[in-house]
This record gives sequence, structure tokens and C-alpha cells, in this order.
Amino acid sequence: MLKWVWAAVAIALCAISSSLWAQTEPLAASVIGAPALHVTAFTLKIDAPDEIRSLLERHLELLRYQALSDLSDNELLRLMNSARQDTQDLMATEGYFSPQIQIEREPSASNAVRAVRLIVKPGDPTRVSDVRIVFTGPITTDPATVTQQRRIEALWSLKKGARFTQTAWAVAKQQALLQLRRQRYPTGQITTTLADIDPVGKLARLSITLDSGPAFQLGVLNISGAERYDTQLITRLTRLPAGASYEQTQLDEAQQRLVDSGYFDSVFISIDTTADPQNAPVRVQLRESLLQKLVLGVGASTDSGARLSVEHTHHKLPWIDWRAVSKLSLDRETSTLGTELTAPPDESNWRWVTAGQLQNQMVGSFDVNSQRLRGGRSQYGPQIDRNYYLQYDRSQTAATPTTPLVTADALSINFALTRRNFDNTTQPTSGWGLGAEVGGGTTLGSQRDPYSRLLLRGIGYVPLGKNDEDGAPKVNASRLALRAQVGAVLARDSITLPSSQLFLTGGDTSVRGYGLREIGVTLADGQITAGRYLAFGSLEWQRPITGIPRLADWESTVFIDAGAVADQPGDLQVKVGVGIGARWKSPVGPLQIDLAYGVAAERLRLHLNVGFTF
Repeated sequence: MLKWVWAAVAIALCAISSSLWAQTEPLAASVIGAPALHVTAFTLKIDAPDEIRSLLERHLELLRYQALSDLSDNELLRLMNSARQDTQDLMATEGYFSPQIQIEREPSASNAVRAVRLIVKPGDPTRVSDVRIVFTGPITTDPATVTQQRRIEALWSLKKGARFTQTAWAVAKQQALLQLRRQRYPTGQITTTLADIDPVGKLARLSITLDSGPAFQLGVLNISGAERYDTQLITRLTRLPAGASYEQTQLDEAQQRLVDSGYFDSVFISIDTTADPQNAPVRVQLRESLLQKLVLGVGASTDSGARLSVEHTHHKLPWIDWRAVSKLSLDRETSTLGTELTAPPDESNWRWVTAGQLQNQMVGSFDVNSQRLRGGRSQYGPQIDRNYYLQYDRSQTAATPTTPLVTADALSINFALTRRNFDNTTQPTSGWGLGAEVGGGTTLGSQRDPYSRLLLRGIGYVPLGKNDEDGAPKVNASRLALRAQVGAVLARDSITLPSSQLFLTGGDTSVRGYGLREIGVTLADGQITAGRYLAFGSLEWQRPITGIPRLADWESTVFIDAGAVADQPGDLQVKVGVGIGARWKSPVGPLQIDLAYGVAAERLRLHLNVGFTF
């Protein structure tokens, strides 16, 4: 009986709710469909220079009350009086302490929206007349810190004669503190600051006191997160000896070395400032990479078309603990299969390296099968790379499918050195890089002849605009990019060398306007082959695109490239490419898009390339 009572109650409730919904649905529909009413209590017109108007439009308190529908005239008058002081405070943040400010109601019809006009004449900005930086604490008694103090003073960003703003003042103080904390004194503090403003003379006298706190020295490494790799490997990669003076730059470089090693996915290194300053532990927090990794890659370039690659990495081979990287790469021009074995670094960051490679490649007009074996040692750093190795090269060349293969073998000893000095390793805008490869060896087979090989290369970025205050390159300055390459193989004319020891040029990263490795020695039948001498140069004007926010990471370029390859220095005939292009600062490096005209080829060619390496 009870369940029937509950059923009746439920049916009744459903009926009541349906009735209520039927009654309210038209009302709800009418509310949802009604257009929104936008009420403007008043309009505000700001007469001021663009910079000041933009500041006021973003931060003026008066603008918050435009949407009040019941704002009375008396309340509007009160808000206008408040807006005068608000404007003066905002102007002061930009260094204008004596502006002329006028705010008034403009005449309007009785039924029209009230109109308010704000007139601002900022006058001359306040400029810094004096800067005083005072140091206290142990930094004042240590003769070794004189250079650090002078660097903090030299890098002070708000210099004498500069325009004073609250933002620039805050940035200058923060930068000074960071400079103090980055070397020896990680617990340094700002104890006092003063910006003494003379609004009549429009001058600002600045002073800041920096207390260094105690000097810190590095203690032992406190490593967490290491399971697969022993602490000896981590110690060798960090290269942070106990007893050394604390420098944040060294910790940053050690952190980057651990990341670049490939053994770790993430690394964070810091000093324990709560410990004894004379023996402060260094915290090294790690997350190891997977023991093995397989990477599939798909890409494309205008030089070699579509590209497919498969790469396998084993970070710790059984029994020998070396890293093995094996890669298969296929594109329109080249098929490559190779592997490289690398030992862990020693105390000086040198590593033993051995590698093997099989390759099929179009070299000029010829299809070349090549094999390479290499063994030696290498040392890689943020600025300098060194390599010395013994290398065996073998190539088999066929001019046509029906002609017999021409085989060449060579054994050589080589040394390579690279020096980098860029402001940014992936997106450089200034600086330079130099590289040199020197080798010597002998051909193998029935006739053994000695030969030597030299390759020099360089790149430089020259900014064309500098700041008047500190002489540093302007952020949006245009620049010149210069590249050059010179190569030579010295040997008797009659010897046959593997093509991998000779030179070709042309393509996305060399002489644009020509195909990949299209510039070489032209034979009597018109075919192109590699040569013994190489000369290449490029001049490019890079100019940031400004004034359009959505194009802030783009640059336009104009360039001229020239290169030549020959078997004798006197036979070098330069081929020129000219063109225009664009650069985009992508997350993985600059994206290069160029349209080039090859003067000798008499055709236009599109070139695409991503990333920067040297």
C-alpha cells in the first residue's frame, strides 16, 4: 500500500514541475533572446602624446565608472577631481613630475551622453643626475671583489643622463642585486634605496646600498635522483670542485652540461645557503633519461626533398657502459646508415669515440657509395670543441649504371677545432664563430700517395645599431651576417681520393640559387664532380620587422652568395647567387625562407632551412 502512495506523490510532483516550466519557459526565452543593454555614463577623450595616452587608457581609474547607468553629475564631478591626482601619479611613474593637467566637462545636449575631456601636457621628463652605489659587508674587505664591484657599477642600467621611470628604477635595482648574488654572495640584500626627485629641475638623484652577506665556497655534491649512472659520471660532468668560490654562472654551465650529455631529462643545481658558507653543499637534483630511446623523424627540405629517419639510442651498453647511437636516414639525395659509440667523459671531459657509416649519395653528377670508419677522442664545451681521430674512407663511384665502379681508399689523421663566441647559441644576433680542420694521410691500394687536407670556416654577426647609453646592440637593430669557407687538398695530380675528402658547394646553407652540391668541377662532358679547392663567401643584411606586433619574431633579409670549386686554384670560377628572404624565430632556432637567383644557372630557387649550428 505504501509504495502506491509514494508513486502517486511522485506523479503529482512531476505534473506540478511540468506546469511551472510551461509557465516560465516563454519568460526565460524572452530574457535569453533579449539584446544586452550597453549603458555609457560618459565618454572620455584624452589629449596627450601617444605614449601618455596609452598609459592612461590602460590604468586611469576614471574609466572603470563609464558603465554605471545611475552616475549623477555630482558623483561624476568628484571622480573627475580624483582623476586629476590619479593622472599625476601615473605620470610620475614615467618620470613626469610637473605635468600640466586639465580635466573638464564638454558642452552637450541635455539628452546626450556626457562628455569629459582630459588634457595632459607632460613637459620634459626627469633625468638621472647622479647615481651612488654603496657596498657594505665582507665584500668591502676582500681585494678579490674589486672587479665584481666595478662590474655591478658598470652594468647599472639607469645611468646618469637617462630618463627616470619607476619601471627602469625597479629593474636597475633588481639587476644590481642579481649581479651581486651571482658571484660569491648568494645571500646579498638591498638594505636601502632612495630616489631623490627635484620636480622643478627635473632631476633624480639615485642611491642604493647593497649588503653582500658572507662569501660562499662550494662543498660536496648532494646528488638526488641518480639510480642508473654512478656519481663519478655526474661529478665529471658538473666539474664543480669543493672549495671553489661560488659563481652562479658555473652552476648554470654545469647544469647545462648534464642536460646536454643526454643521460638526464631534467637537472636543477643550486647551493644550500642555509649551511656553512665556507663549505656549502651543492644540491644536484636529477631525473634520468630512459635507458633506451627510439626516435622516428619526418622532415623535408628544398635541397633533398622529403626525409625519413629512425634513430636508436642506448645510454649504457652492457659490459662497456658506452653510449651507442644508431641512425638510418633516407631522402631524395642520400641514404645513410651509421652508428657511433661514445665513452663516458674523463676528468678533463675528453671522451673516446668510434663510429662507422655506410652511405649512398649523389655527389655532383655521380652516384657514390661510401664507407667510413673513425676512432679518436673528442671534447665538447659551450664555446670550444676539439676532436682528433684516425679515419678510413672508401668510395665507389659510377658515372652511369653501365660503367665500372671507380674505387678509392684513404687513411688519414685529423684534428678539428671549433671556437664559438655568440650572444645566443640558437638565435645569434651578434658574435662570431671559427672552425678549422687539419688532416693528413695516404691513399691505399696498389698506389700509395700522401696528401693533406685543410678546411677553414667562419661566421660573424655585426649589429648596425647600438644604444647611446651603454653601447650595447639595440634589440631591434639590423645586422650583417657574414660567412666564409676555404678548403684545400694538397696532393699529386694523378692520385685518386675518396669523394668524401674533396669539396662541393651549393644549397640551402652555402651558395643559394643553386642545388645541393651543384657547384663543383665541370668535366668535359658537362658532368659535375668534387674538387680539391673550395672558396665560399656570403654577405646578408638581416632587418627585424617592426611596427606590426604579430610579425615581431620575423626578419627580412637581402643577401649575396658566391662560391667556387676547382682542382687548381687558378681554375676557380665564382658562381653568384642573390636574393631576398625572411627569418622566423621558431622554438628550435631560426626558420630560413629564401628566394634566390643563381646568376650562372639563370633560374630562381626557393630555399628552406631550420635551426642554427656551428
